Amino acid sequence: MDRGLYIAASGMLAEQTRQDQLANDLVNVSTAGYKADRVSQKSFGDMLLSNSRTGQTIGPLGFGSEITKYRTDLRPAALKQTDEPLDVGIQGEGFFAVQTGAGVRFTRDGSFTSGPNGTLVDQLGNPVLGPNRQPVKLAADGTVPATAIGVFAVTGPKKQGDAIFSGTATGAATGVARTGYLEGSGVDSAHTMIDMMASLRAFEASQRAITTIDTTLHQAATQVGSLNG
Repeated sequence: MDRGLYIAASGMLAEQTRQDQLANDLVNVSTAGYKADRVSQKSFGDMLLSNSRTGQTIGPLGFGSEITKYRTDLRPAALKQTDEPLDVGIQGEGFFAVQTGAGVRFTRDGSFTSGPNGTLVDQLGNPVLGPNRQPVKLAADGTVPATAIGVFAVTGPKKQGDAIFSGTATGAATGVARTGYLEGSGVDSAHTMIDMMASLRAFEASQRAITTIDTTLHQAATQVGSLNG
């Protein structure tokens, strides 16, 4: 099998993975507290080519590419004022903590609401935790002071959903909770669309390379072999 087919096919697979990541970012361009993902690609390795007659070095040939690393951009995004009393944004670093069936998870999405027994819950009904790591109780008027909501420093945050992270809380964070605000999505839609178009062009280039190689192999098998010596 021609090595070029493997190289082009690996490029298509890598770009397909990248397109899935970019598409998910675009879907969440309006999701409060969402953090954009990044992927890194690298070559499998290089093979040094040389002229079979003279031995002169021609240059390297890559073996193909692959996705090697996923990274989430955790930089805080700008807060947007909503004036909703149960919307809470974090100004600065840190995460809210919520109690889920799988344990404590962390989020920057502060679009909270009132839950059973007058507790503050997220959109999935998970109780929001205070600085003492206990569920936050709403005041008699249905509001909650920002100081009652825990903002935690988290080590090793890892995405478990679009806006939910696992990790280990190591104490209070430097960020401050502000009621009546929500953090915007961390996706730059214009930049992401440019990345998507670049990825599509790279995918199409690999696709054309496979078509060209396939045509060349077909001609070699059906025409060159039939030539009279």
